[in-house]
Amino acid sequence: MAVLETVAPDRRARRPAPAPDRRARVNRHLLRLPFHLLSLTMVAPFYWLVITVFKTPTELARTPPSFVPRSPTFDNFHDPDWSPRQINPGHLQGIFQRFQVDFGFWRFLFNSLFITTAITVGSLLICSLAAYVIAKHDIKGRRVIFLMIIASMMVPWQTTLIPNYVIMRNLGWLDSYTAYIVPALAKAFVLFFLVQFLQSLPNELIQAARVDGAGEWRIWWTIVLPLLRPALAAMSIFIVLAEWNNFLWPLIIVQSDEMANLPVALARLNSYFAGPDHQGAIMAGGLLASMPTIAFFLVFQKYFTRGIALSGLKG
Repeated sequence: MAVLETVAPDRRARRPAPAPDRRARVNRHLLRLPFHLLSLTMVAPFYWLVITVFKTPTELARTPPSFVPRSPTFDNFHDPDWSPRQINPGHLQGIFQRFQVDFGFWRFLFNSLFITTAITVGSLLICSLAAYVIAKHDIKGRRVIFLMIIASMMVPWQTTLIPNYVIMRNLGWLDSYTAYIVPALAKAFVLFFLVQFLQSLPNELIQAARVDGAGEWRIWWTIVLPLLRPALAAMSIFIVLAEWNNFLWPLIIVQSDEMANLPVALARLNSYFAGPDHQGAIMAGGLLASMPTIAFFLVFQKYFTRGIALSGLKG
C-alpha cells in the first residue's frame, strides 16, 4: 500500500497539460483577422504587378481585366518579333528594348546599385566616426552640437531642395554621381541612433586601448566599428530602402538619360508611352526594380526587426 501511495501522485504529475480552450484559439484568430486583411492591401498591388508583366498587349487592353494571365508571355521583357523597321500588330518593345542609352535598362540598374551602395557605406562610416567623437570624447560644446543635430531632424527635407540644387549647380555637379552621393552622406537620424547605441557601451574598452598606445583612428576601426555592427546592420536597411526608392532629388539633378536611376527612368518611360498595352513593359521594369530590395530584405530580415526594436528602446 505504501508503494501504491507513493506512485499514484507521480502518475498524476505526469498527466499531459490540458488542451488550450477552443474559444481562446478562436479569439486569437479573430484578433489577428484585421492584420491579415491589412496584409492583403499590401500583397494585392504586387500581385497585380506580377500578372500584368506576363500578359500580352491584347489582354492588357481587354475590359474587364483578367486576374490570371490567359496566355503567359515574356515579351514584356524582350519581344523577339518586334522590329523598329516593320509594324507587327500585337508586338511591342520589351523593357530591355525601350531605352536608347548604352546597355539600356541595365545602365539604370547599375546607377541605382552604385549610388545606393556608395551612400550606404559612406554615410555609415561618416556617421559612426562622428558618433564616436560625440559619445566618447569630452569635447567642448558636445551637447550643443548634438542638440543641433537633433534639431535638424525636425526640418522637412523638402525645404532643402532648392538650396541644395543651387549649391550643386554652382559647383558644377549637376547630372553626376557626385550630386547623388555627397548631399546624402549626412544623415542626422543615423548619427543620433549610433550615438545612443555607443553611450550604452562601457568606456573601459576604449580607455584600455588608449593605455595600450592605440590611436583614435585605430580605436574607431578595430573597437568601435565591431561593437557597432548590430546598429550599422539595422541602419543600413533603412538607408538602402530610402536611397533605392529615391525619386524627387534625382529628378531635379538629372538632366540626361544616362545618369537616371531606376525610379526616374521608369517615370520617364511611363510618360513617353501611354496606353494600357504599354503597361506590361512598365510593370516589367517595376518588377525588376523591386526584386533587389525584396531579396535584400529577406536576407537581412532579422536585422530589420532588430533595428525597429532598437530604435524604439534606445532613448
